[in-house]
Amino acid sequence: QVHLVPRGGGLVQAGGSLNLSCEASGATYAVDEMGLYRQSPGNQRDMVATITTSGITDYADSVKGRFTISRDNDKRTVYLQMTKLRPEDTAVYVCYAKNKIYGYDYWGLGTQVTVSS
Repeated sequence: QVHLVPRGGGLVQAGGSLNLSCEASGATYAVDEMGLYRQSPGNQRDMVATITTSGITDYADSVKGRFTISRDNDKRTVYLQMTKLRPEDTAVYVCYAKNKIYGYDYWGLGTQVTVSS
């Protein structure tokens, strides 16, 4: 089992910045891709950004150029720098990791990000 703990989040005005991180523990040898998804009320959970152990990144079109994901493999942690935040970025951000051996997903706790206009 892999446990994912988010840190960061909070309230910020539009145009501001916030940093999030997700730390993995447990059977992290089985993890390759990590990242964050987000979900707002009434909407499905959508990918925000992911990164593999080799550093390959993927971003949702809506955050490209504003968010940057990075990773410290020794610390088993991914970091998401969010800039130029918009009210539509308001959501619960959830940590994610993929089991590279069996292909299933791990989901961690979420952290609230609220962007006021």
